[in-house]
Amino acid sequence: MDEKSNRSFSRHHRLLIALFMVLLFGVIMVQYMCPSGAECQTLHTLGSWFKIWSTSSSHSGHVLQGSVSKDPYLAEDRALVRFIPRFNFSKNDLYRVVDFNIKGDDVIVFLHIQKTGGTTFGRHLVRNIQLERPCECHAGQKKCSCYRPGKKETWLFSRFSTGWSCGLHADWTELTNCVPSRMGSQEPPKNLPRRNYYYITILRDPVSRYLSEWRHVQRGATWKASLHVCDGRSPTLSELPSCYSGDDWSGCTLQEFMDCPYNLANNRQTRMLADLSLVGCYNVSAMSEDERWAVLLESAKRNLRSMAFFGLTEYQRKTQYLFERTFNLEFIAPFTQLNGTRASSVEVPAETQHRIRVLNKWDVELYEYARDLFLQRFQVARQQERRQAREKRLQERRRLRERLAVKQGLQLKPIGTNNPAKDHHVQTEEQQKDKPAADTEGLLPNWWEGDENDDAMDDYMDNVEQW
Repeated sequence: MDEKSNRSFSRHHRLLIALFMVLLFGVIMVQYMCPSGAECQTLHTLGSWFKIWSTSSSHSGHVLQGSVSKDPYLAEDRALVRFIPRFNFSKNDLYRVVDFNIKGDDVIVFLHIQKTGGTTFGRHLVRNIQLERPCECHAGQKKCSCYRPGKKETWLFSRFSTGWSCGLHADWTELTNCVPSRMGSQEPPKNLPRRNYYYITILRDPVSRYLSEWRHVQRGATWKASLHVCDGRSPTLSELPSCYSGDDWSGCTLQEFMDCPYNLANNRQTRMLADLSLVGCYNVSAMSEDERWAVLLESAKRNLRSMAFFGLTEYQRKTQYLFERTFNLEFIAPFTQLNGTRASSVEVPAETQHRIRVLNKWDVELYEYARDLFLQRFQVARQQERRQAREKRLQERRRLRERLAVKQGLQLKPIGTNNPAKDHHVQTEEQQKDKPAADTEGLLPNWWEGDENDDAMDDYMDNVEQW
């Protein structure tokens, strides 16, 4: 009786495992066949439930095998959602690695846009990077000294290293004209190479950023110290009127904040990343409003593509990963995703959110563009990392086989033969084996298509929105 029970239990156990594997395969196929979620709402809901169940099971000791459980870049919303690129970018736009020389004359310039999480990222830059000569930060002082090894010269131009040297929250127009003179390299000696400036920034979802700025202004923030210098001068009061008459705008309601036509919070990210001199700076009479903003949006997109790096507040782990890979620098502690901001705690009706999106329609378009570029860069970097790791493993296996052959006294097959054509063929194959994988070859334009040698689960995870 016991033996029969054991056999029955074993059969049921195998059946449960088989059903589990079929369900897992089905969920994966659903994500491939219905990536948008809109066409297969019920199936995607089941997939999300399964992901939550499998995650909780792994915490109780039932750990899933393969890349899903091992990959550190898990989906932030805990759902399996395939990322579908919308924009076509060039290889130069997607492959972003710079030869940053911290011991030379290169400078990282941080363009800090209000309420994008820039303060947190700025602290990471001065306190959380592994450096030969770490930044010197003292208690009670807002600024840190970030000197190069062996030099009393800064490699970082940011709020926490040089202060607001070009004005409070200086924009692209101000920084690109101000930073070189501040760094003393407007006209470098002829025998020295020109200093490289690597501009970086952080962007945020426009609605969340707008609400966060409103809450900040409501508590008394003004940013009156901002210079807004463009074409050598600051705007006049008629060009840039104030939204309030007193010392600040503390206590203003969200309705009052949205009703001010001069509010710089509207489309702030687009304006701060664009070249304002293209539209006559703050003189809005130079062209129609739509024409003006269309020019600013294209300028912001162009500048964003040319920047050495930009991150997104909503993707902290990806932001860390891309910064480290771009500059070949590593952070000491990992970034954390904090969703409990003051803006997220504000309950805003759907119609109000819609109006905020309308007021920030250029920022909405810029953010969608930036998000697509950001995620494509992440995918390219991850694919390249996987290929480099595979190449490294193959080279290590070759070395181990050669050592084993020598140890066992086996005679390796000679390369040379009596057939010159065959000799050339063999040498070509050996050269191809020893040749390291090219950095960007084969990645574009169809870099998102899986390699035929890739593991199926790795290909799947490469198309999952990872953190």
